[in-house]
Amino acid sequence: MVIVVKVLIGLVAFLHVFFFVLEAFLWTKPFGRKTFRLTAEFAQQSKVLAANQGLYNLFLAAGLVWALVLGDAPYAWSVATFFLGCVIVAGIVGGLTSNPRIFIIQGVPALAALALGFAA
Repeated sequence: MVIVVKVLIGLVAFLHVFFFVLEAFLWTKPFGRKTFRLTAEFAQQSKVLAANQGLYNLFLAAGLVWALVLGDAPYAWSVATFFLGCVIVAGIVGGLTSNPRIFIIQGVPALAALALGFAA
């Protein structure tokens, strides 16, 4: 994989670790509530669901890091493609069902990495 693609994959992985922290630890805190535009009451009621969702984001990050750790192994791009595809689908679903910003923040970087990877 070319360096730019690896950097983008690293960025997507970092974003998903950040999403995990936001959803698993900061959901009910002022920063988390402001980020997701939540009332204190709703944040408290939904914190278990948010922590679960955060864990899924951590799994996506782990898969992308795995692809990077594989380096130039023949199947590294296949692993990256699978996890980037999962991120893109999650971004599309989040954008359609919750907030269009989700696709921009989550889906676009993954789509860029995937497109550049196939172009390389």
